[in-house]
Parts: sequence; structure tokens; C-alpha cells
Amino acid sequence: MLTVADLPRRELAARLAGPGLVLRTGPFANRIRSDVPQLIDGIALLYADYPVDAPGGFADFHLSLHRAGGVRRWFRPQVRFAQEGMTPFKPLPLAQAYPMFEWVMNWCVSHRAHSYLIVHAAVLERHGRAVVLPAPPGSGKSTLCAALVTRGWRLLSDEMTLVRLEDGAVLPLPRPVSLKNGSIDVIRAFAPDAVLSTPVENTSKGTIAHLKAPAASIVRAFDPARPAFIVFPRYEAQAPTSLSPLPKARAFMGVAENAFNYQVLGARGFGALGALVEATQAFEFRYSKLDEAVVLFERLAKDGA
Repeated sequence: MLTVADLPRRELAARLAGPGLVLRTGPFANRIRSDVPQLIDGIALLYADYPVDAPGGFADFHLSLHRAGGVRRWFRPQVRFAQEGMTPFKPLPLAQAYPMFEWVMNWCVSHRAHSYLIVHAAVLERHGRAVVLPAPPGSGKSTLCAALVTRGWRLLSDEMTLVRLEDGAVLPLPRPVSLKNGSIDVIRAFAPDAVLSTPVENTSKGTIAHLKAPAASIVRAFDPARPAFIVFPRYEAQAPTSLSPLPKARAFMGVAENAFNYQVLGARGFGALGALVEATQAFEFRYSKLDEAVVLFERLAKDGA
């Protein structure tokens, strides 16, 4: 199967500038068009191992990220996003093209993929057990996710857990892990060999960098997982590492609060969320030391609760 890494830089740029690069991310095909060098470089680095379909093939999402015209092409240059003729976002500074691309990819899934229950949660697998990590921004979810990925966990997703409505299986959507501000240096120190993009400063979320997803996780992008645990993480400075059982009613409400399309799905969403909670054990997790967190999660995945 052809991957991004198989395309010479000139061919990659030509596809993006012309018919579009049809990039496979889990169950979705994304046709991407762009003339922005920063975005081309980011895709070449972070999506090197991802499969690429023929230029004229089917695509679930059509994304266009191009330099703004007029005076903005030269004065404080900007990048604009369009999706099937719509422009749902305001233009951003050109230097923020790659973070915008990742945000746009998330937006497409969360707003269109309603054949799944979509939860704002990381999800990883180890020893055949998948752990769902629902959490709002600032909880330390992505930092924990990145740490586990660098210690051999299979990455299904950093941002969105896709729960199949008919059987409760979690479908992989492995993409780069988003790291913010101080988390970037934390992961650099924790995993010096990890591949990270160049940090982009002054975004709406602060400084952003992305951790490349493991090739082994991308290869298994069509291999669903069975959720065994729901863990609500929270980073707290100086906090001792602790894992506390959570009643199913509170777990249900916690997942519902982090679901993108729970209300859109109606009764199907209620049923899928209820089945997810019933099939798993739920916990609250507090941590301040990544080494201790990794040890605890390894024990959880290997031996169960």
C-alpha cells in the first residue's frame, strides 16, 4: 500500500496543489488540497506512515487550506480553510497552518461522523484491554496519552473515541498527539527519541506541537478494540498517584459531558453510552509523575482492576 513516505516531496506537493492528497486516517479518507509549505512539511513528517489512496478516489472529507489572497498574501499572511465550499473558521496566521489542519480534521469528524458515538477522549490499548480517557482541555489527558504511547501502548486516538453503535467496539483513529505549552518539554524529557513537530507559538491554545503516532498503531488502524476501562485523568502538581473507583451513574454523566454528538444521536446515543459504561470499569485518576502513571496503567492493563 502506498504511503505518504513513498511520495517524493515534489509529488506530495503536486498532489496537494492539484487533485488533492487522499489521506487515510482510520475509517476516513480525507482529500486535502493546500499550497502552504508549512502544512506540506508537517504532513511529510507526521503522516509519513499513513496510507494514500489514488487521487481520484472516494473521500469522506474534502479539505482546502490555502494562503489568503489580496493584501493578506503579503501583509501578515494568513491561511484559510474551506470544506466543500464552506468556510466555518476565520483565517489564522500562516505560521499556524499545521495546527489549523489538525483542528480542521477533528472538526470534520466531530460534525459529520454520526454513525459513531464520538467522545472527546483519548483511547489506548495494552494487553488486549482498551482504556478510554475522557477529559476536558487542561486535564493532562494528552500528556498522559503521549507518555503511554512512548512506552509501547497502542494509540487508537488522542482526541476522539469512536464507539461503533451496533456493537460498542472502539474504532481506531490514530493521528498525531497534540501537546500544549509545558507538556511539550515534559514529553521531550520523558521520551527523547520521540518525533515531535516544531512548536507553533501564539495560537488560541498557546504553544502547540504534535507527537508522531507510532507506525505500529497506524498499521492496526482497521483493527477495532474492546473497551475495558474508562479513566477520568487529572494532572495536579505534587499530587500522589491515585486511582479511585467511580460509580457507573457518575461515569455515565462524565462521558456524556465529553461526548460530541450524544444529543444528536438521541436514543441511539443513550443506548451506546449506556452499553459502554456497563461493559467497563470506571475510575478517577490523579497524577503528577508520569513514571508512576505509566507503571499504574501497565498494571491495570495487565492484571485488571
